[in-house]
Amino acid sequence: MRDVAAFLGDHGFGAARAEWLPGDASHRRYARLRGGPRPALLMDAPPPEDVRPFVAVARHIAGIGLSAPDIIATDDAAGLLLIEDFGDATHAALLDAGEAALPCYLDAAEALAALHEAPPPASLPAWGGAEMARATAATFLDWWWPAAMGAPADADTRAALDAAIGAMVAPFAQDGAFVHRDFFPANLMRLSGRAGPRRTGLLDFQDAARGSPAYDLVSLVEDARRDVAPAVRDAAIARYLDARGGVDRDRFHAAMAACAAQRHLRVAALWVRLARRDAKPGYLVHGPRCWRLLDAALAHPATRPLRDFLDARVPHDLRRNPIAVTEPA
Repeated sequence: MRDVAAFLGDHGFGAARAEWLPGDASHRRYARLRGGPRPALLMDAPPPEDVRPFVAVARHIAGIGLSAPDIIATDDAAGLLLIEDFGDATHAALLDAGEAALPCYLDAAEALAALHEAPPPASLPAWGGAEMARATAATFLDWWWPAAMGAPADADTRAALDAAIGAMVAPFAQDGAFVHRDFFPANLMRLSGRAGPRRTGLLDFQDAARGSPAYDLVSLVEDARRDVAPAVRDAAIARYLDARGGVDRDRFHAAMAACAAQRHLRVAALWVRLARRDAKPGYLVHGPRCWRLLDAALAHPATRPLRDFLDARVPHDLRRNPIAVTEPA
């Protein structure tokens, strides 16, 4: 049985006042605890959510000298965590308030390079071709396709997408680096008083996996939720590659294109799922950006398998938010 009050009381936060924070696209909730023994957040992630990956990855990040919230207390069965409160200065909030973009992206790139240089935990799941294909189908074919095409995707289309994604990412997906999977400004914090890569606090890393590190850099510089100026994008990529030393740059740029094509297609369709299944149509505003970024990624030769799939099955004038998405599900 879940008893949040008892959990808080058992760990010295019984008298704290909980201020619930605005939600995002997930089912987790966070409350800022005022009046406790130290600044802390309550994470409320009831089953079927599993808080154990968050705890494990947080400890890994801290163990390699980077900044993740301290884990104060856990109740795995109830899906409750007490974690360090990093404050409100997410990179997204700073950018929205008019902060210069370049320092935020350079700091993020420096932290990301350090994150990728360390060996990942062996327990992380794979983020390879099969997993990326399934994730793409779960939004693009299960939600975007019927809304845009007026009928479910058939078995041949599903097999063709699976083959296209697999062929496109196969040269890169087995690189075996730590992949945060949601490395963008809303999940990054500026931590005053810390230096170097530790200046950037990392959040929302419970879906971390092993795969191509290019995926995270794409998430940062080709953000699905905000435009990134080309000069800022280029500077962040350069900072990352300089920090990582011996990376084959041509291969890494090819990996970025492949990861970008998969990510942008999946996320463009994710907004459709959020609108129709979860009654969150506000996310559709990001659809046009994702389709533009996908189109740019498809210009790279490394993305040819997915480009050929789309050219054969999805006319250019349909590569957008489906008109039917505004109708009741």
